[in-house]
Amino acid sequence: MKKTKLIALFLALGLSTAPAWAGEKEQLETLRQTTLNLIKALVQAGALTQAAADQLIRDAEKSAAQTVVAQGKAEAGVVRVPYVPEVVKQEIREQLKNEVVAQARSEGWATPGSLPSWLGRIAWSGDIRLRYQNERWADDNIPASQVLPFAPYGVNLASTTEDQKRLRVRARLAMQAKVSDNVSAGVRISTGTLDDPVSTNQTLGNNFNKYSLVADQAYLKLAPYNWLSVSGGRIPKPWLSTDLVWDEDISFEGVAATLKPQFRDDFSGFLTVGVFPVQHVAPSDTVSANNKWLYGSQVGLEWNAADTSKVKLGLGLYDYRNVEGIPNVLAGDHFYDKTQAGARQKGNSVVYVSAIGDPDLFGLASKFRELNLTAVVDVAAFDPVHVVFSGDYVKNLGFDQDEILRRTGDTIEPRTKGYQAKLTVGMPKMEKYGDWQVFTAYKHLERDAVLDAFTDSDFHLGGTDTKGYILGGSYGIDKNTWFTLRWLSADPIDGPPLAIDVLQVDLNAKF
Repeated sequence: MKKTKLIALFLALGLSTAPAWAGEKEQLETLRQTTLNLIKALVQAGALTQAAADQLIRDAEKSAAQTVVAQGKAEAGVVRVPYVPEVVKQEIREQLKNEVVAQARSEGWATPGSLPSWLGRIAWSGDIRLRYQNERWADDNIPASQVLPFAPYGVNLASTTEDQKRLRVRARLAMQAKVSDNVSAGVRISTGTLDDPVSTNQTLGNNFNKYSLVADQAYLKLAPYNWLSVSGGRIPKPWLSTDLVWDEDISFEGVAATLKPQFRDDFSGFLTVGVFPVQHVAPSDTVSANNKWLYGSQVGLEWNAADTSKVKLGLGLYDYRNVEGIPNVLAGDHFYDKTQAGARQKGNSVVYVSAIGDPDLFGLASKFRELNLTAVVDVAAFDPVHVVFSGDYVKNLGFDQDEILRRTGDTIEPRTKGYQAKLTVGMPKMEKYGDWQVFTAYKHLERDAVLDAFTDSDFHLGGTDTKGYILGGSYGIDKNTWFTLRWLSADPIDGPPLAIDVLQVDLNAKF
């Protein structure tokens, strides 16, 4: 029975008259004759009766007819492609390749090896942020028209009581190039202005004029070993930090080196040292001011658990040189004019540099040598949800009340401490739809704890002598796209009455 069914199958194939190309028809006819000869041989050998053979042929012809009808319906509108031997395919590929290469060489647009190999080692990234910002000033703030109370602040505010709404945009485009196995380069351009080191925001509403772009970063990085790297130029922030001391958008000009010893698979350390020119002062017979520098160092430890939880600790010392103001002795002298503060937000204690009390020449009253302890604990036990706690403490060791009195003649009370605690719950990065994050923080930053020029520019709209809290959250609405809502409520600590609340609604996208 099995033999009969097998013969019927071959016979059905052999009798099929489905549409075919010329070569296929010859093959089918050969198969048909071979099948009929096989049946005839089986009858002659007595393995199959003539009646059974005739019935087998009739069944096969019927099955073949049904197959033809089915194939005809299935192949309506279908273009049949003839079989092409593999050797012919290979010949076609080689011929096409030779023709394309010959044309490329003759036209000079794709000769093999003509493009620099480093083009394949360049990576691009960037981000765009659209922001609605509502700044709410307390009604009992001291009016900006009363200039004298703000003189110790060293800042002139156009208004201290009128609320303001702004639309802002930030755009950044970065290039990372792997020059060699040990050398890389980075360049980042962004929106922003040349006179603001801590913000890359562009406020909308400039009569539709175009935005300026600035070179936010430009550096070379040498990494001859896994445990050593050296960067120079305008480099990314090299420290483990929060925005208590350093604004998130700040970049550093100078040279920094980092050592990363690995003690165990889950335990490592780091040591970063850097030298950064803050302000260059051209020498002259009438200029007694010196160049301003920052010498920074930070030592720290990092522990990584098996579940990707981690703990980071960093102890840093940021030592500024020649940033304090020195008053001129006689009216008309300008020897120390260049000791005025080169960049300011607000909050630091200041002194008059001009002997005649020129309100436009303020210098910092204190020297600054900031001792900074930073801790970050990232608990990933609930992955993908993380619980992250960060704490930051800073103390200005450079404040010396007696030294300030000798240099300036002013008696200034020490206000030299700052601290911040922040709790974040959610995904560590906003990468896809549905990712979320909520956070809260409390900040206390006394007026001479840090240089007010480089601290967070959003809380209290920048500067020191401020305390308060931050609430907010983020939610992913698409791949690498998310909304962020923040409420920053800040009050002065002991300076002039100046309470500021800020609402920020951001639409962020990165690529």
